[in-house]
Amino acid sequence: MTIHSTSFPRATRRFALGALAGLALAATGAMAQSYPAKPVRLVVPYAAGGSADIAARLITDEWARALGGTMFVENKGGAGGNIGVDMVAKAPADGYTIGLQTVSLAINPSLTPKMPYDTLKDLAPIGMVVSSQHVLVVNNDLPARDVKELVALLKAQPGRYSYGSAGPGSTFHMSAELFKAVAGTDVVHVPYRGGGPALVDTMSGQVAMSFPVLSAARPHVQAGKLRALGVTGPQRSALLPDVPTIAEAGVPGYAFETWFMVFAPAGTPQPVLDKLNATLNQALGSPALKERMVREGFDPLPTTPAQARTRLQAELGQWAKLIKERGITAE
Repeated sequence: MTIHSTSFPRATRRFALGALAGLALAATGAMAQSYPAKPVRLVVPYAAGGSADIAARLITDEWARALGGTMFVENKGGAGGNIGVDMVAKAPADGYTIGLQTVSLAINPSLTPKMPYDTLKDLAPIGMVVSSQHVLVVNNDLPARDVKELVALLKAQPGRYSYGSAGPGSTFHMSAELFKAVAGTDVVHVPYRGGGPALVDTMSGQVAMSFPVLSAARPHVQAGKLRALGVTGPQRSALLPDVPTIAEAGVPGYAFETWFMVFAPAGTPQPVLDKLNATLNQALGSPALKERMVREGFDPLPTTPAQARTRLQAELGQWAKLIKERGITAE
């Protein structure tokens, strides 16, 4: 048998590559075993006090306990959440800087001409956290007692009535634009610097209606300062159980939820992502945490990283279509 001299180098190279791959896997596995060895930073791309900040602070203690480490929230607002998300995208991919963002993660790429990051390429979803609903509220003087009457009123006088939002591209804005598209109505958008001022002006009658976060609107609805016509999600909310969904109240096919997703920089080792996901879902299963979440208007939404990515991909396409068709801008 003749052995060519080139066989040894090729075999050696294959052995070396196999050995390197084995070492890399061993190192990754060891990292996952020892992770976390220091505090994990959870970046919220909005100011303190908003729904994303509340959701983040609700989960950190229970999540850190399940993870076997410590976790702290850092608020990094600006540019509709893009600054904070970009901070995570450009952080070391070691699992020590992660982020939490709302459905704006799927909306912003179609509203922002020059995104500082690529949503699918630069981020690695860890999992969904919770979802929350908005609610369609109207000024008490508006002559519409339910969703069907409101749609009829808006269609009879297109462009006469206005709605307030927390600003261009906000979930207040997008839930209203989706309503206009599905219901076939024409309502003027009046953007505010935050949801609070929009809610105040809905109560005073400066605008006829708005789509605030349900938990923020609930006290005003219960005090009789606003009329709630429908919640935006696919099912009724325990916070306002007597208020129907917008779909069941007269606009079939309409559904809007604000979801919250946690993610890491792309390239974060899969065992670390899996550990973060497993411990997050463990925390979301805690009865005490569930109770606190429901009280704040959140519904736990545990998923795998793959399920979170699939939803993100689907909604990137859905919002791109709506934003293009409606000519919606961030201005």
